[in-house]
Amino acid sequence: MSKIHFIAIGGAAMHNLALALLAQGHEITGSDDEIYEPSKSLLEKHGILPAEFGWFPEKINSDIDTIVLGMHARADNPELLKAQELGLKIESYPSFIYEQSKNKQRIVIAGSHGKTSITSMILHVLKTLNKKFDYLVGARIEGFDLMASITDAPIMIIEGDEYLASPIDRRAKFLLYQPHVALISGIAWDHINVYPTLESYTQAFENLVKEMPKAGHLFFDKTDKTLEAITEACPEHCQSEGYKAHDSIIRNGQTFLKGNDGKEYGLQVFGEHTLKNLQGALLICSQLGVNETEFYTAIQSFKGAAKRLEWVGESDTQLLYKDFAHAPSKVKATTQALKAQFPKRKLVAALELHTFSSLNPAFLPEYKGTLADADLAIIYLSEHARAIKQMDRIEAETVQSYFNHPNLVVVREQEDLKQILLKQNQENQNLLMMSSGTFDGLDFPGFATELGLRIQ
Repeated sequence: MSKIHFIAIGGAAMHNLALALLAQGHEITGSDDEIYEPSKSLLEKHGILPAEFGWFPEKINSDIDTIVLGMHARADNPELLKAQELGLKIESYPSFIYEQSKNKQRIVIAGSHGKTSITSMILHVLKTLNKKFDYLVGARIEGFDLMASITDAPIMIIEGDEYLASPIDRRAKFLLYQPHVALISGIAWDHINVYPTLESYTQAFENLVKEMPKAGHLFFDKTDKTLEAITEACPEHCQSEGYKAHDSIIRNGQTFLKGNDGKEYGLQVFGEHTLKNLQGALLICSQLGVNETEFYTAIQSFKGAAKRLEWVGESDTQLLYKDFAHAPSKVKATTQALKAQFPKRKLVAALELHTFSSLNPAFLPEYKGTLADADLAIIYLSEHARAIKQMDRIEAETVQSYFNHPNLVVVREQEDLKQILLKQNQENQNLLMMSSGTFDGLDFPGFATELGLRIQ
């Protein structure tokens, strides 16, 4: 077994990989300058939480077999510099995953939106059918203790992020996995701090397509015009196949799949984007030997990935959902989904602008029309988050001009947000709260109770 040190061990993906390797018997150490929940508690529970936060080059010595370098670290990180000085083996997160899976069949799910959900669907079906597989996914899934698994399984399902591999490797993560089978769920400009133009962003996906191997297989959302153009770069030696949303019907607020076997299958998830994701998952599972009826039967118990249209509470006349949506395409798809599922109910949508991209005025035009399906739109601009990111204040008038919504409110404090929502007529109304942050630590179950909703 190896001795492996994680620089920036507190990240969502990094700490899950560390725990997966610890379970395999490797000796794990790590450092970070900040670690939040749930990473902190999980690392502490397993005895690998750093005793002190910060960077300590004295931790780095020649006994270490591999350094795994997280994107949170900088190129001048003291521990990284010491490792380079000693000539230690340094891997980015994705390059390490590749090394662990290079003798497996690798399936990579990429795209600006939907990749976590598609990966989660695939994992749910494979587990339900007792298939043997390894995985890497970007959110917690019901029935899985960790977001990563590395065993002797013959296949690995990987959620392929387009963000940079590490501070010293500026390639998109998904390029390092070298997939045999890939799926791209859609393209919408994101991460403008590392991809300053739409062209530079789409180039990463085009590179993924161009590098597909002989006898490889590429699936893609054929309703996405940008993506359809990019997939034309797919080599002749690789098979490509487009897909669209699976046929379905909505009855009494529930979505039923119209199975290709002539039967109907009730789902616990909904939305046009979800049905696209489901069709993509079906195609991948078919590549892995799962027949359609097996897939339909298994997917009925899928409740969604954590924070993706996640049910929080309900009454007879109201539902509260939270969603990780922050990128414009995700905001639009999620808002549309909830309105389409309950067309007779008023929809209140609260969106926290939390990422570097969303807080950059140059990117705000991308949000035009994304909240059009909401009857009331609330934009939450956390002063705390802005201060941490050292971003300039965005005025309410600027936000309104970009979102172009007839009934939009801008708030900056959690208590103001709660009061606006509590004052709404709760009859025949749904509430959707979207953010990659936390609305400044909002207690969602507690707030649902304040609204008079039933929670689990």
